[in-house]
Amino acid sequence: MIKLDHIERIYFLGIGGIGMSALARYFVAKDFEVAGYDRTQAELCISLEHASCEISYEDDLATIPASFRDKKNTLVVYTPAIPKNNKLIKYFQDEGYLLGKRAEILGAITKNLQCLAIAGTHGKTTISSLLSYILSDNLVDCSAFLGGIATDFDSNLRIGSAAIAVVEADEFDRSFLKLSPNWALISSMDADHLDIYGTARHLEESFRLFSDKVEDGNLIAKEGLNVPSKYSYALDSDTADFSAVNIRVENGAYYFDLIYPKGVCKNVITGLPGIHNVENALAAFAMAYFQGISTKGIVDSIASFSGVKRRFEYHVKTDHQIYIDDYAHHPKEIEVAIRSVRDLFPNKELTVVFQPHLFTRTRDFMDDFARELSAADRVMLLDIYPARELPVEGVNSQVLLEKITCKQKGVYAMSEFPEAIAKTDVLMTLGAGDIDVLIQPIKKYLVS
Repeated sequence: MIKLDHIERIYFLGIGGIGMSALARYFVAKDFEVAGYDRTQAELCISLEHASCEISYEDDLATIPASFRDKKNTLVVYTPAIPKNNKLIKYFQDEGYLLGKRAEILGAITKNLQCLAIAGTHGKTTISSLLSYILSDNLVDCSAFLGGIATDFDSNLRIGSAAIAVVEADEFDRSFLKLSPNWALISSMDADHLDIYGTARHLEESFRLFSDKVEDGNLIAKEGLNVPSKYSYALDSDTADFSAVNIRVENGAYYFDLIYPKGVCKNVITGLPGIHNVENALAAFAMAYFQGISTKGIVDSIASFSGVKRRFEYHVKTDHQIYIDDYAHHPKEIEVAIRSVRDLFPNKELTVVFQPHLFTRTRDFMDDFARELSAADRVMLLDIYPARELPVEGVNSQVLLEKITCKQKGVYAMSEFPEAIAKTDVLMTLGAGDIDVLIQPIKKYLVS
């Protein structure tokens, strides 16, 4: 494991990523010299620049700050999203710098802390953010490394004084195997990242390896997952240790009764919309319960939690117009997002603007994407966001569009928004690429 004792400077390749930027902010707060590179000047990069980080947006060796030419006390942190032919990473490798993946560094930071790791192909950002909020709201001054911007912290990072850290355990590239969890939770194991794992079976094997790393078997898992968990949770279950029953929608919010090992909490309300957030709240309750937080304290915090940016986030909510943005980029997530809208706003027309993320994911789940998107009244597709990938022949948004069965549909350029939006009761923007740049223009257009 990488040791940080002698490190003075840290250079981040891909510093604008949600996980990487949290680490960069952590080291800035700890008075390390921090610099980095990213392809685009995203909002997270601008925030780091305001915190005195020197960031380059060119793959050019001349942009490396002079002090980082000394490899003796310098660590280079990189993300697998950085292409192998990137000039900067090749330079650091050839010159013999100490290099580490983001997950290795996160593992080193949390090695000597009480590490609460939240894993799963869906839900982990909301669960880890909610758990962090529950702990801090109940006077446990925890640290948290999150995969999204928690609204209550206005950050993807929380640095606390207590020796406890909530960590979002990412399955991509088997990163979560670098952690040493004292407690862990697994929310889901749906097939994803098949460009890395090849098959769903290999993905599940990786989750089982992760479960083996959990101290004393302190693992909570959604009921039905094929992992050896000590405790389970599920909606409407007679056999899970934690269950949400009598689930109902009242005044646009979800209420439920929460069954836990020693009793029942009646009329729990989530601070977030959507049936999936009832399940996420149940998961966070279970983890907080085993950290000794009172059930009343947990329930009160669940009700007041403000959520995570780009997770079923309302931008317009009037009697005549609803606009929701969500990070959903997997067919299962799209299914849940659309079902939540149908539950909350029955009989209202729904338009979905979706930006597919990765050519390989679009290829692997083409029929699943088409099926779930067809549940909308109108679908507006953007071109595929490539991220780290080169195009795949025969895989594009037009091919996906032809498989979608709703009558109103089309492929649109980013430049056509927001004017391309027709009158609709409920609008959702979905995707994990750069579709978020449309949020403010669409919001302004809808309310003007």
